Amino acid sequence: MRVPLPTLHLAAALAVAALAGGAVALGGAAVLGVVVDDDAPTTVFAADTRTAPGDRPALFKRNPGPLTIREIYRRAAPGVVQITSTTLSPQQVEPLFGFPLPREQQQAQGSGFVIDESGHIVTNYHVIAGASDIEVSFSNKESMRAKIVGSDPTTDVALLKVDADARALTPLELGDSEHVQVGDAVVAIGNPFGLERSVTAGIVSALQRTIESPAQTPIDRVIQTDAQINEGNSGGPLLNAGGQVVGVNTQIATGSSTETGNVGIGFAVPINTVRDGVAQLLAKGRVDHAELGISAQELNAEIADLFQLPTKQGLLVTQVKDGTGAAKAGIKAGGTQVVVSGESWILGGDILLSADGMKLASLADLQRAVVNKKPGQRVKVELYRGDEKQTVTVALSRLTD
Repeated sequence: MRVPLPTLHLAAALAVAALAGGAVALGGAAVLGVVVDDDAPTTVFAADTRTAPGDRPALFKRNPGPLTIREIYRRAAPGVVQITSTTLSPQQVEPLFGFPLPREQQQAQGSGFVIDESGHIVTNYHVIAGASDIEVSFSNKESMRAKIVGSDPTTDVALLKVDADARALTPLELGDSEHVQVGDAVVAIGNPFGLERSVTAGIVSALQRTIESPAQTPIDRVIQTDAQINEGNSGGPLLNAGGQVVGVNTQIATGSSTETGNVGIGFAVPINTVRDGVAQLLAKGRVDHAELGISAQELNAEIADLFQLPTKQGLLVTQVKDGTGAAKAGIKAGGTQVVVSGESWILGGDILLSADGMKLASLADLQRAVVNKKPGQRVKVELYRGDEKQTVTVALSRLTD
C-alpha cells in the first residue's frame, strides 16, 4: 500500500485585515556563544565552530540538566517573545477609473527569543518576510517595535533588535546541537495560535532530517521532535533538559495539504546553524552561502539512450555563470537545444557525476553537496566531457541573488 508523504507547513499563524501602508527592505565567521551565569550579566562573543565536537571551545557548555519542565519554563519563558509582523498587499488600482484601492494588511504571528542584553532576538525568516512593521511582545505584556538586523531565507533565520533596557531582557542560554541525541528530552516554548508562552514537551525523534527553506533550498541536520509545535510556534526555542536552546522551531508535518494541526512531527533548525548565521548577520547584515555557479538539468535514462550519452545519471550543465568558480575551473555548458516529448533539453555540455564523492543524480544532490561549505572552499567535481571522464577542482563562489 502506498503511504502519502506528509505535507510540511511553516509554523506561523496568519490573519488578514484592510489597511494602507508601506514596505521594508530585508537583508541577510564565527559563531555566537551565549554564556549565562546566575551572578553575572550575559555576554555574547564570537568563536570558530569548525572543529570536531570533542575539540569545541569552552563556550559550548555541556547539558547541565536535568531540570524539570517547570524549572525550564520558569527560567526561559521570560526570554521568549511573541512576534506580530505586518505586510501589505501590492498596490491595486480601480480598473474603470484608475484610482488606487486600499491595500490589504496581513499579519503573521510567530515566536522568537532574546539572545543578548543588547536586545537581539532570533526568529524565523518566514515570520517576518516582507514585513512593513514588526511588533514584539514580552512576558510582562510590554510591546515594542523591532527592526530587522538581517535575515537569511536559506536557513529560515532572521535577527531582530529592540531598544530595551538590558535589565528588562532575559537572554536564553544556547547549547550545542552537535551533542543532541535521539531520545533526548526537549521542551518547546512559543505562542501557538496566539496563545502566549505555551510550553510542550517531548523527545528528539530523529536527527539529520532535511527540510526545504523559504528559498527552496535544503536545510540539513534538522532536529525532528514530537514536542507539539503548531502555527505561531515558528521562531521559538527548542530547549534541552538543561534549559539550553538546541534548535529553532520552524515547520511541522501533517497528513495532507488541507490539515495544519500537529501530528507529532515537528522540525527545528539546529542552533549551531543559527549561531553561524546570526554571527554573520551581526557582522555584515547577510549570510554568505556557497555555490558552484551553474544551471543544470537532471539527466534520465530515456535522454541518455536517445542521444547515446556516456551515462544515464548526472546533471547536464546548461549555463555557467560568468566569474564563478565553475567558469574559472573551465566547466562547459551545452549549446544544442533539442525537444523531446514537448520538453526542452540543452545538450553538448559537461555532465556532472559527483562532487567530493557525492553522486549528483538531482539538483537537490548538488545543493546538498555545497550547502554546508563556505565560499572559497574547493570541491572536486567528476564529470563527462564528451566520452571522456575528468575531474576538476572548483573554488566555490558566494551565492548571489
